[in-house]
Amino acid sequence: MWEDRFNRPDYVFGTEPAAALRDHAAWLAPGARALAVADGEGRNSVFMAERGMHVTAADYAPSALAKARALANARGVAVDFVQADLLADWPADWAGAFDLVAGIFIQFTGPTARAAMFARMATCLRPGGVLFLHGYRPEQLAYGTGGPRAVENLYTEAMLRAAFPGWQVALCRAYDREIQEGSGHVGMSALIDFIARKPG
Repeated sequence: MWEDRFNRPDYVFGTEPAAALRDHAAWLAPGARALAVADGEGRNSVFMAERGMHVTAADYAPSALAKARALANARGVAVDFVQADLLADWPADWAGAFDLVAGIFIQFTGPTARAAMFARMATCLRPGGVLFLHGYRPEQLAYGTGGPRAVENLYTEAMLRAAFPGWQVALCRAYDREIQEGSGHVGMSALIDFIARKPG
């Protein structure tokens, strides 16, 4: 499904980062190691690299990765792009390797698979590392301007807090915003940002 979606000349979600990543760019520390999960066509990982981070970006779709590499080359930054099935095995050398793990609009799984993916994301962080999640809330279904149609895939504040017990939550904010991100995310959107630090 994802290869079919990305296998087209244009960038489905545009080439600029998600607005939330710009909003919270202070968390993108130069020299830190970052992992961008299900990064698609590279707009977010390239932005992190432009901020001076050492970035690994993973996605399943070869066409998305090809466009991501082209974007990184055009912007003059280096990103380690990795083809990976993020619903299966993650590279063992990712464990404890990253200062920041970002999952931006990664709501392609239901609760069981999401819990497993969140656990793998947590494993990838060093103690004290930062998790950055950004996505849609259930109210997005009424807007219909992007994202999954399955309500169980969407985030609430309570669900995100419960998913990471014992973590220091720096931000858990629900809000509505007009966004324009390629043809994939267009219009008023019900969003949520979650930033938390792994115990350590």
